[in-house]
Amino acid sequence: MTIQLHPLTEAHWPAVRAIYEQGIATGNATFQTEAPEWDAWNTGHLAHSRLVAEAADGQIVGWAALTPVSGRCVYAGVAEISVYVAAAARGHGVGRQLLQALVAESEQHGIWTLQAGIFPENAASVRLHEAAGFRVVGQRERIGQMHGVWRDTVLLERRSATVGAETVALA
Repeated sequence: MTIQLHPLTEAHWPAVRAIYEQGIATGNATFQTEAPEWDAWNTGHLAHSRLVAEAADGQIVGWAALTPVSGRCVYAGVAEISVYVAAAARGHGVGRQLLQALVAESEQHGIWTLQAGIFPENAASVRLHEAAGFRVVGQRERIGQMHGVWRDTVLLERRSATVGAETVALA
């Protein structure tokens, strides 16, 4: 599928939210049970490294963004990744293109580690991340409940080969 990537803005929110809700409806994309309003979503995600995928007909068919993992300064270069693709566009390389671009953009903003927590049932997402250089760190068992059922997640991470690669000599 031919797409163009653009920075995700508030103007894209209705389409982004609809795609998010499609992911939520699968039951295997997120612990979230409903998509938030723009202000809550905007506050919870990093201001940089937000992308939408636009199809040739102008329709938004996917999005990707980063969430900080901690407010502590030592983790300033660590972010959790979200990638969502519209149901009709899945399996056409949209997720791959979004993920590759998000990795590159995150490095431009000093992110040295990207992490993803993916339900093991979402094998396509695990494969997508592995193909983009993520490695499985492990499986987090019973990490959270969804509709009263304990769920596991596969924890994946990608370390930048350029950002944070330098070592500091200790005196």
